[in-house]
Amino acid sequence: MSSQLFAISFDAHRPERLAHFWSGVLGLERADDSYGGVTLLSGNDAGYRLGFSPSQAQKVAQNRLHFDLTSVSLEDQQETVARALDLGAQHADVGQGPDASHVVLADPEGNEFCVLEPGNGFLAGCGFIGALACDGSQAVGYFWSKALGWPLVWDQSQETAIQSPNGGTKITWGGPPLMPDPGKDLHLDLAPDDDQQAEVERLLSLGAKRLNSTPGKDDGAVLLADPDGNEFRVLTRQ
Repeated sequence: MSSQLFAISFDAHRPERLAHFWSGVLGLERADDSYGGVTLLSGNDAGYRLGFSPSQAQKVAQNRLHFDLTSVSLEDQQETVARALDLGAQHADVGQGPDASHVVLADPEGNEFCVLEPGNGFLAGCGFIGALACDGSQAVGYFWSKALGWPLVWDQSQETAIQSPNGGTKITWGGPPLMPDPGKDLHLDLAPDDDQQAEVERLLSLGAKRLNSTPGKDDGAVLLADPDGNEFRVLTRQ
């Protein structure tokens, strides 16, 4: 039993608008989605999509999950920043300081993301979306490694990272302390390889917790939370 990472999804007040923003920033195409949402093909070796799920939740704090975008040169970094600003992004202050070599932005719905400087060896070869950087414990890194079958590629000083065996985007956790629940954030959508309920039971045995279904949705997805309390969905098997 296992699950595939179907999508890294944004909670969105206006899914179509947010999908348009990220499509423009990343140069991604719209995907047909058998689950009825708005998705983009990530074009990433890790094999996931970018999803945009309708949500009325309000953002009350800095996101626990954010993308780190890579650059091949300073000019490339500047072009990514300029393109994002033209599409509606804004500069964001998350305490990075004036001397930071990376640029922190927020998309039109306030989701923070970083445009990294060139020469980041840890994310070399990971693609444009180099990392999904998460605020989370070492234990939750272990949980997701087992949940997805992605090996640990970093495990030091309570910091962990996993990566698909096929390469591509790394998912990283920076260790405690945890930031407050932001209310509106990114989440993972999993597609089970086999029976949905059996996969849910496997994830519960690994330390996940069952949550109530998302109000107003009847897509058959099961809503769970990882050991740090971050929500994720197990979709119906297609």
